[in-house]
Amino acid sequence: MPEPEIRELRYFRAVAEDLNITRAAERLGIAQPPLSRAMRQLEHRLGVELFDRSGTRLELTPAGETLLKESGPVLDALDSAVRRTQRAGVSSEALVVTAKPGVATELLHRIVAELREGGELPGIQIVVSGFGEQADMVRDARADVALVSRPFDDTGLELEELYTEPRVAALPAGHELAAREVLVADDLAGIPAPRWSRSNVAERNYWSARPEDPVEGPIVQDSSQLLEVVAFGQAVALVPRSMAERNIRPDVVYRPVTDVEAYRMFVVWPAGSRSKELARFVEAAIRHSSGRPPAP
Repeated sequence: MPEPEIRELRYFRAVAEDLNITRAAERLGIAQPPLSRAMRQLEHRLGVELFDRSGTRLELTPAGETLLKESGPVLDALDSAVRRTQRAGVSSEALVVTAKPGVATELLHRIVAELREGGELPGIQIVVSGFGEQADMVRDARADVALVSRPFDDTGLELEELYTEPRVAALPAGHELAAREVLVADDLAGIPAPRWSRSNVAERNYWSARPEDPVEGPIVQDSSQLLEVVAFGQAVALVPRSMAERNIRPDVVYRPVTDVEAYRMFVVWPAGSRSKELARFVEAAIRHSSGRPPAP
């Protein structure tokens, strides 16, 4: 039996996570027809059906569920082996740290400043990464440690929660809900929510006030674009309270939402990693967060 190609397995996982060919193709940066053909070819190679296409939406078959579960560790191990091999060939002991722009990088600035000025980690390297990339970068050895917020896949990682804070609704100025002091998730029913580029189902559910009945808004790449989408009245977004405090502007207002999941920030590193450089970074991260987000 011909073995599946690595590319096919990566494509399969995108489709299996989204259960939507169009969204998966968007995440992968390819057209929909080649992705559909790749899934049919993979099923032919394996001799089983991976997807149930009989209903109104795509569903995984038992075989598909098994491949989704079993292929993840295989691909992660391959990526990690390649990255660690490449890094082993570079004569550098610098700690590589990654975080997404915004609340996380503001905390990272404080941590790095202390470690560099104190001479503890003068060679620390910073990689500013995109939405949803941080945990994967640690897992596949592109980074040694990351600051990352939920939701994320913590398979193969160790982590320490740094702080928790409420999320608030960012609304366009003049929106009818802006007249209220406090909101609940049901107040946002029927209102589009921004979609983060390359986000999976769990991430889209987290960023929607009503994941059971979502209304999809424009795709955004970063927090600046997200606020512009809100300001133009194209969507209402849930954002960390600290982000709202740092982005006061006349065309966007913020209101508490009492019944949505909080924003939680973590420091994560590979399971079993015990370097002294890593330990110093984690200690500094805990010290600078102290259970709360960094002040504006």
